[in-house]
Amino acid sequence: MRTIPIKVKPNARTSELTEQADGTWLARLKAPPVDGKANEELIRVVAAHFRVRKADVTIKSGASGRLKYVQIDD
Repeated sequence: MRTIPIKVKPNARTSELTEQADGTWLARLKAPPVDGKANEELIRVVAAHFRVRKADVTIKSGASGRLKYVQIDD
């Protein structure tokens, strides 16, 4: 199990997850930050990147902000 900080940028052209030089992650998401759509897409993108099930990815804090701490159970 690990927790990683992810800075989220919604309304991007494509959805992608990249690691930054300082050790944080940047998630560009196509979904808008409305009705939890960006959070759902974030979970999907993180699960695909780390090759885990969506059920193994949880937003621990920052669900309504741009900086989120995501827990991955692997």
